[in-house]
Amino acid sequence: MFLAAAVAVAAGCLLPARWLPLLPHDKLLHFLAFAGLSTLALRIEPAWPWRALWLTGLLLAGLAIELLQKLVPGRSFCWRDMGANTAGIGTAILVFGLLQVI
Repeated sequence: MFLAAAVAVAAGCLLPARWLPLLPHDKLLHFLAFAGLSTLALRIEPAWPWRALWLTGLLLAGLAIELLQKLVPGRSFCWRDMGANTAGIGTAILVFGLLQVI
């Protein structure tokens, strides 16, 4: 499930802009995509040292996607997208941690 979700997120982020519908809430989609991927990663790995590796990998994957967007027609690197990706990862960590305590 994680792999399918990751491929869907990467594909959606790397399609040429003209192939996509007008997205008024692009940052919300980035936030939700990376929060969802982070939640799946947290469910896969039970131990924190390995969880940190998964989450760092997701952060680096988000950066790689943003850098690759420079090569896609109609797309560009955006720090706000990276911020939304990071916020999604951080929120998933926070919510997952709170649910573990309850």
